[in-house]
Amino acid sequence: MKIFPTNIIKKLDELTIESEGIHSIDLMERAAEALTEAIVSRWDNDRPVVVFAGPGNNGGDALAVARMLSEKGYQIEVYLFNTKGALSEDCAINKDFIEGLPNIKFNEVTNQFTPPLLTIDHLVIDGLFGSGLNKALSGGFAAVVKHINASSATVVSIDVPSGLMGEDNTFNIRANIVRADVTLSLQLPKLAFLFAENADLVGDWDLVDIGLSKEAIEETETNYSILELEEVQSLIKPRSKFAHKGNFGHGLLIAGSYGMAGASILSAKAALRSGIGLLTIHAPFGNNAILQTSVPEAMVENDVHERFFAEPTDTHEFQTVAIGPGLGQSELTETALIDQIAECQMPMVIDADALNLLSKNRQLLTKLPKGSILTPHPKELERLVGKCQNSFDRLTKAAELARIAQVYIVLKGAYTAIITPTSSFYFNPTGNPGMATGGSGDVLTGVLLALLAQGYTPENACKIGVFAHGLAGDIAKKKLGEMGLIASDIINNLPLAFKVISE
Repeated sequence: MKIFPTNIIKKLDELTIESEGIHSIDLMERAAEALTEAIVSRWDNDRPVVVFAGPGNNGGDALAVARMLSEKGYQIEVYLFNTKGALSEDCAINKDFIEGLPNIKFNEVTNQFTPPLLTIDHLVIDGLFGSGLNKALSGGFAAVVKHINASSATVVSIDVPSGLMGEDNTFNIRANIVRADVTLSLQLPKLAFLFAENADLVGDWDLVDIGLSKEAIEETETNYSILELEEVQSLIKPRSKFAHKGNFGHGLLIAGSYGMAGASILSAKAALRSGIGLLTIHAPFGNNAILQTSVPEAMVENDVHERFFAEPTDTHEFQTVAIGPGLGQSELTETALIDQIAECQMPMVIDADALNLLSKNRQLLTKLPKGSILTPHPKELERLVGKCQNSFDRLTKAAELARIAQVYIVLKGAYTAIITPTSSFYFNPTGNPGMATGGSGDVLTGVLLALLAQGYTPENACKIGVFAHGLAGDIAKKKLGEMGLIASDIINNLPLAFKVISE
């Protein structure tokens, strides 16, 4: 599913209008019908509705929705803000439609605004400003927003919460953005919906199909998209009836230190549950017994040191290498990591302590094998790229690192972001808060290792890996709930996730 920058959305509207031979007011009417249907499906008509409409097309949508809700028996009060006497053409048309309707209490605000009482029983429809906003709200509109936010009413925003910009809100004023309970986005999501700091502003968001041209959407390019099951399914390679373990790669996992053997076990089990043919774990020899008994399907190669990774190993017989889970950050490990990177010629998966050690040796980032996959969480990324002001800034800096180092970055979290060396961004829709538990990232490292070993390109490995990892967590949630979910539950459900993806 594509995500378009807000400056492109108007173009999609225009292309739809042109291809269908309709007027813009017709598209607005269609959007209002879809919005009304979404509202009616959630809230009964025994709830009083207050509509706040701005002077632009978002306000026109809100006025049309007010008219349609009134026809369905809702008690409607409308406030149209026309302080400059300059309504958009379609907003003015919808004003004319409702101005004389007896069952709508209509107020046009041109100067003074007397705020209505908003109680817990009210439904507020926010149609002040849409996705075209490019500066923070101020003055009277900011006051209206604060009045809405101070109330206990349920708030539904049309397209975006008024005041929120579609992508970069670095210089926005949070207090002047509507806090919606539900956001009904027209046709496609906005990038800002996927950022953690906007969750309390956007609320639950849903897409409302307004019939934008499918051809226009397909033909219009964007760097942003959300992964979908069908896309991931199309990437899976069929397995030959005569295949053997040698066909599915031999991967090397360098992981674990004294007291952190669990991280290597989780990564190894995840790799084995993700289709790898052969797996070797390189670990301190003090962990040998626990690895041999915990992961009998894997081979163990002992490091020279008893407690941590201290000496690089030959990687020529392997298809790929993953390094980092439970590795520790001793000086010997740091030196061994530097030497291991220099020795490795194929794409690597780099996670956890390996990332933290890289942050102390940033000059190594451009020496990583091209096509390597880095899997930081936000704090680990900031250690690599510097302090980030917000999620948009974090994406921007991650993209610059991916471009310079020619690596893929899997930025973990809700809507895990895959950032490519060419600055394409893929967001993962699977997963749940139950996966916010120790070891979940180690599992993802194992999944990615297995996919690279099987010959998937780094980009496709990232797409399949993050989707399957999240899906396994979702399957585990259905069985166990979120509270008690642990990393091993994700591993145990990887086969079912891959079954869904492979069908």
